[in-house]
Amino acid sequence: MKKLLVLLFATAAAPALAQHAGHHMPEPPPPVEAPADPHAGHDMADMPDMADMPAPASHAGHQPEISDPPVAGPSEAALGGPRNAADTLFDVEDMARARAGLRKEHGAITAWKLLVDRAEARVRDGRDGYAWDAQAWVGGDIDRLWVKTEGEASFGERPEAAEAQLLWSHALDPWFNLQAGVRYDIRPNPERAHLVIGVQGLAPYWFEVDGALFLSDKGELSARFEAEYDQRITQRLILQPRVEFDLAAQNVPERGIGSGLSKTEAGLRLRYEIVPEFAPYVGVEYGRAFGDTAGFARAAGERVGGWSLVAGVRTWF
Repeated sequence: MKKLLVLLFATAAAPALAQHAGHHMPEPPPPVEAPADPHAGHDMADMPDMADMPAPASHAGHQPEISDPPVAGPSEAALGGPRNAADTLFDVEDMARARAGLRKEHGAITAWKLLVDRAEARVRDGRDGYAWDAQAWVGGDIDRLWVKTEGEASFGERPEAAEAQLLWSHALDPWFNLQAGVRYDIRPNPERAHLVIGVQGLAPYWFEVDGALFLSDKGELSARFEAEYDQRITQRLILQPRVEFDLAAQNVPERGIGSGLSKTEAGLRLRYEIVPEFAPYVGVEYGRAFGDTAGFARAAGERVGGWSLVAGVRTWF
């Protein structure tokens, strides 16, 4: 029985064995060696810097050229046509009213202010007195009408100096105004009328400055320069240094004025703003005459200079 099964198995397997006769199993491929390192044995310090290497030749000449945009003025069409294009679509009067309302909403209004910068009593050796310096304006952002007045006197006597100015002011920029007009000196005698031209405004670092030239009806030329600065110690307590210089081009003996630097004043005032519109203050001031002005003062028996204690109020409306 076993011989019969062996014979049947050999008979069935014979075709398959004949199909594979003479064939060998393929040998496995040899191992692949890694490529040789091209930099082996080379010192990397000798390699050129990549930033110094030229661009690949394949990209040479393909860099786009960048040129500035063309510069040209506005076209003729932009310079022509109506002043207000909306007038071509809407009623002209309605648009004029709309533009007027827009200007008013953005600040084109008539305003005014009255500032009493100094209203003070002065205590000095044997000559107690008072002084004032006030100004007011009315107008818009660009053009305004100004009125200024200042003076000083001893108690119980007529003012030693008193003047008033009426000026037209035109804004040169957001900081300075050109002012021109007239000034009239009530005191000292004899009275004088002057033409005025000057500049008033806010200098860098927040210095308030006011400089003017004066030409009298007698041909006398003089100048004045004032500067002051508000140094806030607290929100309400403010220290204000102030200087003033007066100059003259010629001697005016009848008014006690000499050529050159005639007089100067320098003061320091400490004020307290109870409200921004009302601020009492105390301080000191030193005034002195120079040159021929000092000589005229001595000849008249007056003091050439000295210190004063001051107390007053600054207010505005």
